Amino acid sequence: MITKEGLKQELDKLQEQYETRDFIKDDPVQFVHLFKDKEDIEIAGFIAALFAFGKREVFIKKLFSLFNFMQMKPLDFIINFNQEEFDSELNYRFIKPYDLIKFFSSLKRLYLQDKMTLEELFAAGFSKKKDIFTAFQFVCDYFYNIEKESPGYKFMLSNPKNKGAMKRMNMFLRWMIRKNSPVDIGIWNFLQPSELLIPLDVHVGNISRSRGLLSRKQNDFKSVLELTCKLKEFDEADPIKYDFALFGLGVNSK
Repeated sequence: MITKEGLKQELDKLQEQYETRDFIKDDPVQFVHLFKDKEDIEIAGFIAALFAFGKREVFIKKLFSLFNFMQMKPLDFIINFNQEEFDSELNYRFIKPYDLIKFFSSLKRLYLQDKMTLEELFAAGFSKKKDIFTAFQFVCDYFYNIEKESPGYKFMLSNPKNKGAMKRMNMFLRWMIRKNSPVDIGIWNFLQPSELLIPLDVHVGNISRSRGLLSRKQNDFKSVLELTCKLKEFDEADPIKYDFALFGLGVNSK
């Protein structure tokens, strides 16, 4: 049975091996590296994270189509968004054109009417109770309204009230918060890396259980907290760097 120290050494080695520039080209994080201006980066990252489900090669191809439709100018596209000119062919699995129209309209309201950025929206939510769950709920509530949301819209913007793992949101925050990384962009400042939560999906859950890092059987928000707490035993200041190690464990176990 592997010791705690042995496991830490294994995770540290894998993190260093996989957290490299080479990781970017096959991952949705590549879209935050296509832009230089902060608003373009955060909008592109948010969209890329929300589309990051299903087969990787398929959603990455869809994202390139979407950003090409935006003429590679996310902020300009959002500020000048006109639903009458939106390409009805732009959709992905559960996410339909009318879901994207509503989402882009909400982003337009955020930047143009409310004069806030995505960072300011997330930060405002975090300031309520100083926890990420509250921040996610605040952001979700901004994009939802009293109308009945379509299944695609609810899938794209998962409601934290359902106590799911919120994998794509946590992944997005990893991109935006972690600094001095060859992969993550680190342009937001309202959180510290120590406050981030692990992006948990079925793959990460299974790998973590196989290494004794996670005891809970469900891949839910409680499991996110349990696994993050365990990873803090190996690096309290930056536990989510081990997301790359868990990815590496999965690759090496195939």
